[in-house]
Amino acid sequence: MSSTERHNTLPPATGRRPPGFPPPPGGGGRRFGMMLPAEKPKDFRRTVRRLAYYLRPHSLALFLVFILSVGGIVFNVISPKILGRATTIIFAGVQAKAAGTPGAAINFAGIGQILRLLLLLYAGSAICRYLEQYIMAGISQKTIFHLRSDVSAKLVRLPLKYYDANPHGDIMSRLTNDIDTIGNTLQQSLTQILEAFITLAGVLTLMLTINGWLTLIVLVTLPLSFLVARAVTRYSQKQFVAQQRELGLLNAHVEEMFGGHLIVKAFNREAASVAAFKAINERLYEAGWKAQFVSGIIMPLLNLVQNLGYILTAVAGAVFVTRGQMLIGDVQAFFQYSRQFNQPILQAANIANIFQSAVAAAERVFELLDAAEEIPDGRDALATFSPAGNVRFENVQFGYKEDELLMHDLNIEVHSGQTVAIVGPTGAGKTTLVNLLMRFYEISGGRILIDGVDIRDIKRSALRSIFGMVLQDTWLFKGTIRDNIAYGRPEASDEEIYRAARAAQIDHFIRTLPEGYNTVLNEEASNISAGQKQLLTIARAILADPAILILDEATSSVDTRTEILIQRAMQELMKGRTSFVIAHRLSTVRDADLILVLKNGDVVEKGTHAELLARGGFYAEIYHSQFASGELQETG
Repeated sequence: MSSTERHNTLPPATGRRPPGFPPPPGGGGRRFGMMLPAEKPKDFRRTVRRLAYYLRPHSLALFLVFILSVGGIVFNVISPKILGRATTIIFAGVQAKAAGTPGAAINFAGIGQILRLLLLLYAGSAICRYLEQYIMAGISQKTIFHLRSDVSAKLVRLPLKYYDANPHGDIMSRLTNDIDTIGNTLQQSLTQILEAFITLAGVLTLMLTINGWLTLIVLVTLPLSFLVARAVTRYSQKQFVAQQRELGLLNAHVEEMFGGHLIVKAFNREAASVAAFKAINERLYEAGWKAQFVSGIIMPLLNLVQNLGYILTAVAGAVFVTRGQMLIGDVQAFFQYSRQFNQPILQAANIANIFQSAVAAAERVFELLDAAEEIPDGRDALATFSPAGNVRFENVQFGYKEDELLMHDLNIEVHSGQTVAIVGPTGAGKTTLVNLLMRFYEISGGRILIDGVDIRDIKRSALRSIFGMVLQDTWLFKGTIRDNIAYGRPEASDEEIYRAARAAQIDHFIRTLPEGYNTVLNEEASNISAGQKQLLTIARAILADPAILILDEATSSVDTRTEILIQRAMQELMKGRTSFVIAHRLSTVRDADLILVLKNGDVVEKGTHAELLARGGFYAEIYHSQFASGELQETG
């Protein structure tokens, strides 16, 4: 059963709209790898604990990052207070001169010492920050390396039904975008939030050592800043979510229009396509304008609140200086600290939002890692297997859903070297049958035997090594033609590759290419024709020399001349091998040793072409519907 047929029995994972029709309104979430702001995880604590597990091997390095962060912030935080001493020295000297004090002068030597000390402090802070980022970069990349490796290994162990039930784009998004989001957060946000809290504690401590009353003024204005930021952020957050949602819809619409532009033009849907784009674009403009405007006014509002605090601090500080209760340098230092105090609070709030998105991304990755895997091979499973090619299905039952069986007590016996054609309407279970044979899915009941051995008693790698597949949808990777043919046997010699290509009727074409067998196929192998792709896949199967062959409608999308070449190549390939041929066009199966007619997952008829025609059953009905005129001439 092809992928299209499987969807008749599986719940659809995604649906696609006809080109020219607008996408549905609403939505949200993740589109095309973009993380929407403030995407919330389902289980924050559990996900953070699992993420911490990947950081555990780097505990010592993380502790060093903490020490360096503390050092860098301490050097930076105490600098304003020391700089205030220089201001105090200058102010004292100016006051003494103004008062006419004999020998009054500014102590430039003391100022020079302070400046040298400041230079050392700033240099020390810079070095600590550099080392902190250097170590943290290593931690984050190693963590992501291990996480990505676990996901990659998991993808290999997942059964085929997982890929049927989940969109490939979503799986790719988890492997790439979600893991990148985690890596960026570990690299930047983790250190920033750490620095924010350390800075907050250090600045608050030093402000209290300078003057408790001024510190109280700053703390009184802090809740006002928080309330303003919270109110504006809440509203802007909604607009950013709307903006990202509309942007995702716009991207989806553009992708569909580019992908189906021929259909759009063929059905004169250009106007509908433009109208749909315009509607989405207008909504995107509205949401984007609101998001940018509202987020843009947050800093002016916060600056207004902070400036009110500065005014109060300046007035109170001036009073304390005139009374002799504070030094002018301490007032200057306090102004700097008050600015530093508000900054980490806003930074922490912003980082908390980013961190939440990273945890949501991690949750999606862990969902993939927790997905049910293939049933592991048994301890005593055969690691090597070289069968003659006898295949038997005994009372096999199977369904894509546990409560809905597609196959009921399927019984088939195929002898070594036989060519077996599998025919039937769309959704009958043709591809499902061979997928069960290769153990891509686990049967619900019965057993499948190859040379009398249950396939569950054979390791999957050994089982699948005895099969060769030539599918309707050819798959070739970016690389040389030589490498593509040798994909199943990388150790094959050049002569063996040439021999396989000659048997597949493709050697002459390859040698006419400028680079011959070293010609590089692009990512979609679009630099050769569909028929040539098919012949290359047949050459690949010939080189692999499988005991059992599976052919899935390999000639359905080529012209008549190429079909003849492919038929010759397949005949060469099928010599002496047990072959399963999935066919929609019955003209390709007349010479099969056995024809299995499937309907709704069960074999309703079996026999040779002549026997089935003489029986006048379901096969004959399908055959006559396809070749009525030709068959009348043949039988008439």
